[in-house]
Amino acid sequence: MQIEPTPLSGVLILTPARHGDARGFFSESWNRKTLTDAGVDLPDFVQDNHSLSSQVGTLRGLHYQSPPHAQGKLVRCGRGRLFDVAVDVRRGSPTYGQWFGAELSFQNGRQLWIPAGFLHGFVTREADTEIVYKCTDHYDKASDGAVAWDSLGIDWGVSEPLLSDKDRAAPAFGDWTSPFSFEEPA
Repeated sequence: MQIEPTPLSGVLILTPARHGDARGFFSESWNRKTLTDAGVDLPDFVQDNHSLSSQVGTLRGLHYQSPPHAQGKLVRCGRGRLFDVAVDVRRGSPTYGQWFGAELSFQNGRQLWIPAGFLHGFVTREADTEIVYKCTDHYDKASDGAVAWDSLGIDWGVSEPLLSDKDRAAPAFGDWTSPFSFEEPA
């Protein structure tokens, strides 16, 4: 597995090897031992999610779950292509308010590890794009939240995305108080 750090501490791009022949390919999208052997120790996952966005320009985010039900996410694209974004919202972090984005697609097989303490969002680049992701905590409606997609200067590549009611009503980053705090790595 190829492991690439990003400018945001803790956020990683993971690209599993693909073994292919005339039939297609096989890939281990998640293997704890492989990552541990490479020095990456991710938390346990308790829930897998899968969503389909039928239209190009569908934007979901920027989402989070507040403590004590904060979620880390290991995100990949099962079909199609999307632009995936993590925003550091850990108060006191040297990169607070900064974002990182990466193209994830069925073709490139890349995954993005987004620890708890980050906002997460994505926009689809192809019709019928599927996103599949593992979570470190279960969904908790009372902890669910969002920040306005257009309030952090992120270049989504789309000016009028297809949004949910929740995302349209989300507060701007400047009007929101983060429930997350930065902790120096041990």
